[in-house]
Amino acid sequence: WPWFLLAALVSPVIVGLRMDFGMLLEPLGFVKVLEWLIAIFAFATCGGFQGETALLVSCEGVVNKTITAAFAYPFRLNTVVFSAPDPKGCGGTWTDVYLTGNFSSSAQFFVTLSALAFLYSVAALVVYIGYNHVYQQNKKFQLTDLTISVLTAFLWLVSTFVWAKALADIKVSTGAGIISGIESCKAPGTTCHFLSVTSMGILNVSVVFGLVSMVLWAGNVWLIYKETNLHNQWNRISESP
Repeated sequence: WPWFLLAALVSPVIVGLRMDFGMLLEPLGFVKVLEWLIAIFAFATCGGFQGETALLVSCEGVVNKTITAAFAYPFRLNTVVFSAPDPKGCGGTWTDVYLTGNFSSSAQFFVTLSALAFLYSVAALVVYIGYNHVYQQNKKFQLTDLTISVLTAFLWLVSTFVWAKALADIKVSTGAGIISGIESCKAPGTTCHFLSVTSMGILNVSVVFGLVSMVLWAGNVWLIYKETNLHNQWNRISESP
């Protein structure tokens, strides 16, 4: 019975399948491929980041000790603690030092949108390549595609700028300015020097991918709009005396 039901459900879909990879050379299909690729890059460049910031500490009984704080996606920096230089050697003045800020909501919003855009692009490509005849005949499919594309373009705009602001704050929270907020570094006989922080160039690239995605999806809106009755109706209205 399960196999019979599966065959009954899948057979109409297979019967209606008409593979046409030429759609990938059409603007609508080509842009969708680009959206698919950029979504992968946006997801990977943001979601796959790992880095650390390092300080050089000198205190009582400890000379030039390097301490580090490792951070990564989703950038809950307020849970990241520096490795202790040796609290006993510092005369008991060193306490746990955490980075500041929780930027997980912005980062997860950006990465989640990338994943959803990837999945929708795959689904749309399946329809364009295998069921383009159905897509062209059923205007509801086109209107649904148009609505989702408008929403996705808007979400890319919002998520990219929100993530760009969060990235700027992450750079501040892991940069040289963090020393002024560490009370243990202000103890008598203790000095702290900022050493380094992992380059965030790849995160800058993720913002670029977000902007590119926004442009692609906005362009995709126009391409889909031209396929709908809305465009044809507007042309008839504009051409009427």
